[in-house]
Amino acid sequence: MLKMDKNQTGIEFMKEGKWEEAAKAFAEAIDAQPKDPVAYINFGNVLTAVGDTERAMNFYDKAISLDENATAAYYSKGGVYYDSQNFEEAKNMFELALKKGLDTGDNFFMLGMSLAQMGSSKLALPYLQRSTELLEIDAEAHFQYGLCLAREGFIDEGINAFELAISLDPEHTDALYNLGVAYGYKENGEKALEMFNRALEIQPDHLLAGHGKKLIEGQDIH
Repeated sequence: MLKMDKNQTGIEFMKEGKWEEAAKAFAEAIDAQPKDPVAYINFGNVLTAVGDTERAMNFYDKAISLDENATAAYYSKGGVYYDSQNFEEAKNMFELALKKGLDTGDNFFMLGMSLAQMGSSKLALPYLQRSTELLEIDAEAHFQYGLCLAREGFIDEGINAFELAISLDPEHTDALYNLGVAYGYKENGEKALEMFNRALEIQPDHLLAGHGKKLIEGQDIH
């Protein structure tokens, strides 16, 4: 009971950004149950949050040495690799997590994002699609899926995904910009201009939207 309480206490501290208190709680959980991987993963997540990723990786590896099916450890390692732009290793970790049973929307999303960052939009598509099914109200998941669709030439499907992202987050300027680009591609200058203007209303320094607006106005396509 002590173990769960300490882990739960630590997680609550993490939510509040109280990293020292969280670390103390997880350290006590490790002392109480040194063979349980959960507290090691949690401690690693605190270290990652404060930027001590090298030590964090040691804690994730310790968790995996205790339980090779500790899916959260692979997922957390993937996140560290992704943030350091080591997308190949990130992909490997998210794939391992998936193989070992972590079929969450977040894991599908990060696996898709890793592949997309590696230039493999086609391979990323099914994972990003699955992430939108599991994370139905996550605007970023729909946006990234839309980007991947557009890159692969599925413009109409991309437009649908961007519109869904904007319905979930009306101030998602990158979704508005990319929706403008998609409409421009389909030679609907009026809709393209509307999207660029909406993006610029929210974020006046959105350079790409500003450039798109000038292009459309220069062509005078209506």
